[in-house]
Amino acid sequence: MASIDDNKFLQRLGDRIRKQREIRGLTQQQLGDQCALHRTFIGSVERGERNVAVLNLRKIAQVLRIRIAELFD
Repeated sequence: MASIDDNKFLQRLGDRIRKQREIRGLTQQQLGDQCALHRTFIGSVERGERNVAVLNLRKIAQVLRIRIAELFD
């Protein structure tokens, strides 16, 4: 079970992903397609509902053309 701090961390991470996606004018569907991840998965990551795997974060960062470190504090 995730702690409150863990949940806040995942929400902030999701917010950063959403912001970068929106800056690039991508929909969740487009980001998902380019990452080979389902749109509903992207949505749940952006809402902070998933503890996303590092390899999936790497895919997302590559498509967004940012360093994976930019997704963290």
